[in-house]
Amino acid sequence: MDLLLTIFLLLICLLISNVVSHYIPFIPTALIQVALGIILVLVYQDISFEIETEWFLLLFIAPLLFNDGRHFPREELWQMKGPILGNAIILVLLTTIVGGYFIHWLIDEIPLAAAFALAAILSPTDPVAVNGIAQRIRIPQKVLSLVRGESLINDASGLVAFNYAVTAVVTGYFSLSEAVLDFSYKFFAGGLLGLLLGLLIIGIRLVLRKQGINDVTFHTLLQIMTPFLIFIVTEDILHASGVIAVVVAGIVHSLVREQTETFIAEEQVATENIWTIILFVLNGIVFLLLGLNIPTSMSGVLENPNSSLWLIFSYVVAIGLMILGIRFVWAYLFSVYEYRFGKMEEAAKPSLKLTLYVSLTGVRGTVTMVGVLSLPFLLDTGEAFPNRSLILFLAAGTILFTLIVATILLPLLSKGQLSEGKEELKMDLEEARRRILLDSIKKIKSEITEENEAAAYELMDEYKLRFQQIQPEEDAAEQANKKYQRKMREVRLQALKLERKYIQELHRKKDLTGEVYEAFESSLDRREEVIADTTRSTFLYLQGKLIRAWRRFRGQNLKEEETRLVEFQEGREIQLHALQAALQGLEKTAGKYKPKKIVDAVISDYKQMISRLKKPEALYDEKYELQKEELRVIVMDMGRSEIYQMYAAGDITREQSKELRRFINYIESVTLHEHGE
Repeated sequence: MDLLLTIFLLLICLLISNVVSHYIPFIPTALIQVALGIILVLVYQDISFEIETEWFLLLFIAPLLFNDGRHFPREELWQMKGPILGNAIILVLLTTIVGGYFIHWLIDEIPLAAAFALAAILSPTDPVAVNGIAQRIRIPQKVLSLVRGESLINDASGLVAFNYAVTAVVTGYFSLSEAVLDFSYKFFAGGLLGLLLGLLIIGIRLVLRKQGINDVTFHTLLQIMTPFLIFIVTEDILHASGVIAVVVAGIVHSLVREQTETFIAEEQVATENIWTIILFVLNGIVFLLLGLNIPTSMSGVLENPNSSLWLIFSYVVAIGLMILGIRFVWAYLFSVYEYRFGKMEEAAKPSLKLTLYVSLTGVRGTVTMVGVLSLPFLLDTGEAFPNRSLILFLAAGTILFTLIVATILLPLLSKGQLSEGKEELKMDLEEARRRILLDSIKKIKSEITEENEAAAYELMDEYKLRFQQIQPEEDAAEQANKKYQRKMREVRLQALKLERKYIQELHRKKDLTGEVYEAFESSLDRREEVIADTTRSTFLYLQGKLIRAWRRFRGQNLKEEETRLVEFQEGREIQLHALQAALQGLEKTAGKYKPKKIVDAVISDYKQMISRLKKPEALYDEKYELQKEELRVIVMDMGRSEIYQMYAAGDITREQSKELRRFINYIESVTLHEHGE
């Protein structure tokens, strides 16, 4: 299958995985992507994604590790430097050596050097996979900080160890003294080159700005290209470690950005948005490729008459338990050492529960998969790489094993976590966002005047939509269940019944012409059908939206609106009175509807319809947009004040307050942005 079509299918699967993840959030997105990769290869049996080892490292490892460096957790790394460096260096070496011997003992057909390569590439942890689980449950902040901090370094150390082991397999030669010298050169030269090249690119950007070249798109593209340029120069020209170089360059960019971000805010926003897309695509494609390779590697393994499905699955479980077991033992022994002899302030007392957290959050992921997919197919002698299919399957299986174990056990382990310490009493980030949105809605209500009523209600709708998107799962489930929806329909139908009663009363008194009465009856029938929520009503609604949008585009809508207002001025007044009658009826009987938020939502809708009907021209004039913008600015100022109050009260951490301010700034940038060529 053509490479372009393969990439297109992978991107489609990537989008599908996020949609599926929205409906089944208890399953990590990574597992869904693996499943989609397996389905894809079963449907399109000729699909493949094979590129050379160097290209694989350049396309995936360089940007991923550079981004890790850009988000260098300086404070966390300094405060927890002992555990982080211990996990990132010593634990990687232990996992490589102990794991290598264990894998060779367990599967003697895998050469010792290849076993070391597999153990080395299984040593880096993946904080992205852990973050997906942490969004649903409360994991101690120190554990998350440890995983994020160590991943910055263990990705590099694990890949360096992996590359040495692979070189030993390919060439058939290994000398410890030469390896130490070569490692020292690659490590220190890679770090120095990363520092120098990172500073050089930053210097070029500063010089260009002084020359008046301040184009945001240009500087954003230059920063995106930085890891690729540094990796190529370091690896291919100077033969040092490109992995170390891109990490150091990322850290340099992080430190410089802290000094200049207020001066180049627009560039920072654009760059962060593009990096978000790049990382989403790269991480997702890696797990899709994992799924693509599982059936192929499994079939390659099963060609061996001595292998069976249960046997290779038992290998995966044994290696997965060995990897987690080494991490568990190391974490417990190191916590005992830190508690008794360490210099770290507030060192936690050793406990099995905390140690389990540390070991289970050691999920393997993107770097492991990228590394194992970069294994060469041939040795220098021209022979096939020994048991490449088996090694690939064992790596993929171990990634899945650690993901599944963490997905099942971490939620069980986190039960009752709230009562265990001060750290967990901090407000959840999503909870803080919901609080700001609710306060924003209240602020808009308090600012409503007769003049800005229509704009205020529409802005409230926007904030309500944002609130619904991040509301707790239990609230979303409640609103999605049939009982809730049935009660909502009952209230809306009752309101519609009050409107119809008012119209029919006027008709009996002969206060309505036949034409206007028929128009009202037809309108009420259509609205009743929409409330009934049938497939036909959905189609009619979408059809109406498209027709109205087309008419606005052709400039017909305003003319037709004016015609209708002239012909049916009487009808507009009657509709306004009908809506007011329904609103009064709902407010009188509001107490009998449970839960109260259902009738409140319907009352809010009717107030908005009344406001729009009083001033229909407000929907299209500049004054309306100006009113809406002024209200939004007031609400954003209130949001910033609320964030400060939450931070001052100790409800949120400093990092959470920064994230919430970014949330407010994003809304503000969308509001104030005007497209320019």
